[in-house]
Amino acid sequence: MTKPKTPASKAAEPTPAHLATLLVTVGRDRDVEAFEALFRFYAPKIRAFMALKTKDRQAAEELMQETMMAVWSKSAQFDPARGTVSAWVFTVARNIRIDAYRRKQPMFDPQDPAFVADDIPPADSEFEQAQEADLLRRALSTLPSEQQDVLKKAFFEDIPHSAIAQQMNLPLGTVKSRIRLAFTKLRAALEDRR
Repeated sequence: MTKPKTPASKAAEPTPAHLATLLVTVGRDRDVEAFEALFRFYAPKIRAFMALKTKDRQAAEELMQETMMAVWSKSAQFDPARGTVSAWVFTVARNIRIDAYRRKQPMFDPQDPAFVADDIPPADSEFEQAQEADLLRRALSTLPSEQQDVLKKAFFEDIPHSAIAQQMNLPLGTVKSRIRLAFTKLRAALEDRR
């Protein structure tokens, strides 16, 4: 069997028919010389393609090497009746680039239910919060009205102590005393009910 001749000079580009013959020979006979000719012709083109897509020289070099290894190993799959060698080689290159991109992506799906916070709190948590709120309401109802008013303004309405003092026409020290007394009574009441 005669081997296909490689182009004599580097300036002469092989014809599509010659490239097809080289690739068929690689696939059928595992011909290293034919593969070297394909490598010399396609490696710079694939490297440029990968550099354009990845914007990374090192990655482009690695992807070119991976592509040419795939061309060697899959060369028997090439059918000249279905298309040109260039279309086949660049399809292999495109698939290699896509696979490399996918490998860089996170291995988990951020929309996976295991990673998405629950919109609804668990029933036991909700029940505990309701119990705590009920205990607090009952404990608040046992306070004198002047202490209830000061606590509601300070903690439920988020009004500063000085503004409460002005609104209620009380000295600031009285407001703070009522809050301290209310906390002491609430703490005692809540501890008794638990």
